[in-house]
Amino acid sequence: LVVDGLFAGVGSVLVFLPQIAILFAFIGVLEHSGYMARAAYLMDRVMRRVGLHGKSFIPMLSGYACAVPGIMATRTIEDPKDRLATIMVVPLMSCSARLPVYTLLIGAFVPSTTLLPGFTLQGATMLAMYLLGTFVALAVAAIFKRTLLKGPVRPMILELPPYRWPSLRSLGVSVAQRCQLFLRRAGTVILALSIVLWALATYPRSANDPTLSPASQQEQQLAHSVLGRMGHAIEPIVRPLGYDWKIGVSIVSSFAAREVFVSTMSTIYGVGDVGDSDRALQTRLVEERDPRTGARVYTPLIAIGLMVFYVFALMCISTIAVTVREAGGGRIGWGWAGLQFGYKLAMAYVGSWIVYAGVRA
Repeated sequence: LVVDGLFAGVGSVLVFLPQIAILFAFIGVLEHSGYMARAAYLMDRVMRRVGLHGKSFIPMLSGYACAVPGIMATRTIEDPKDRLATIMVVPLMSCSARLPVYTLLIGAFVPSTTLLPGFTLQGATMLAMYLLGTFVALAVAAIFKRTLLKGPVRPMILELPPYRWPSLRSLGVSVAQRCQLFLRRAGTVILALSIVLWALATYPRSANDPTLSPASQQEQQLAHSVLGRMGHAIEPIVRPLGYDWKIGVSIVSSFAAREVFVSTMSTIYGVGDVGDSDRALQTRLVEERDPRTGARVYTPLIAIGLMVFYVFALMCISTIAVTVREAGGGRIGWGWAGLQFGYKLAMAYVGSWIVYAGVRA
């Protein structure tokens, strides 16, 4: 429980805290220096082409850190339709919770080939995921503003604060608070799910076969466990995307929080007894073979399709809850949250299928 459940689950997510802190720091510099408001002014012309105005840029940029404060930042938008359209697309921005998924898959399956000095194929892949979410968010906003939320674009009135050097103390406090929220989720939601998933993957116990290797025994135990049976039940749904039952279970469990995908895979493969659990999990994914055919279970194509799935899919209970509240609450709020969850899940499934089936064809 401690090694394969807690360390493998929670530890595999905590290793990404430094990258997330750097992301929070850069966004904090934009906010504290007075540049964020000027960026909104500069982006007003671009945002108007999709039916929004510059004030929508600030919540969308905040969504790169976390969709929850991004959605809450839409309170500064006066027009209700513009505000709703912004709320519906903020979760498409690649938030910090996606970083563990991107980093795991890119590190395992994308080679570090140098494209330009200081710019590798891994960096280009990461950038592509961010750009994909951004451009799709603008396209979806344009669709909402021309259909359900049709209305005129109001002029933007915005106070520009003076430029100032960011206070290191206030910047440090801001980054620390955001990291604390991430750690709190790792110590509560992810911790609890890691324990539950470990138990589901461990029981009921299968009979030991001395003729099998340790890896084959672990595979047999997973297939015999409750988690394995659940995974095989949903495998027909995810098989058209090239995913096996393990990825299917990890996707379902990550509805609580996106980064749970990494902890679930770590629990399934039991990499908590290795010092560098992130690198150990990457190695296990690369070396995983189908026992029937001997073919690789995970390929670069599947990794790219899975990242595209996570670019679009809304897998965050906190985001759904804040959407319900900020969209009006009650039945109306739940209606908008349901629409948000549904269209993003459909886009995720279709987008991943296009990547997998299209490249194979």
